[in-house]
Amino acid sequence: MPAKKTAKKTAKKTTGKRVIPIKAVAAEKKSKSPYDCGKCPGYCCSYPLIEIGKRDVARLAKHFGITYEQAEKRYTRYDTAEKAIAMRRQKDKHFKKICILFDTRKRQCTVYDARPGVCRDYPVAKRCGYYDFLEFERDQQEDPKFIATTS
Repeated sequence: MPAKKTAKKTAKKTTGKRVIPIKAVAAEKKSKSPYDCGKCPGYCCSYPLIEIGKRDVARLAKHFGITYEQAEKRYTRYDTAEKAIAMRRQKDKHFKKICILFDTRKRQCTVYDARPGVCRDYPVAKRCGYYDFLEFERDQQEDPKFIATTS
């Protein structure tokens, strides 16, 4: 008899990319974050693949007052390797590329109230490893606005 898949499985097989897997995020129960995402320069928004679903595209279309098809064309792309719909990306001076809906000057999401479900649920852990790293580096540099990169 084959083993059942469990909700605890949070990673899916990828092509070596950092991935926010939409199904795994939705399956996890999240507690209140012990960190402030408002102090982060958008690390999770720089993931090469931010997988989204049809409901997310519809939410973006409603937010911008456009059709589903227009939202899909403007803000998404199809990742053939992962066989998934993902957010388009734009150039970023800190992380090279970042979500197309991210304000690279203010370092924040431009559609926070209409952001995709995966972004609403992220991260699935109680701690954000990048935030811990960022706090440490800002303390070491004695600069509360220092942006630590991992590449």
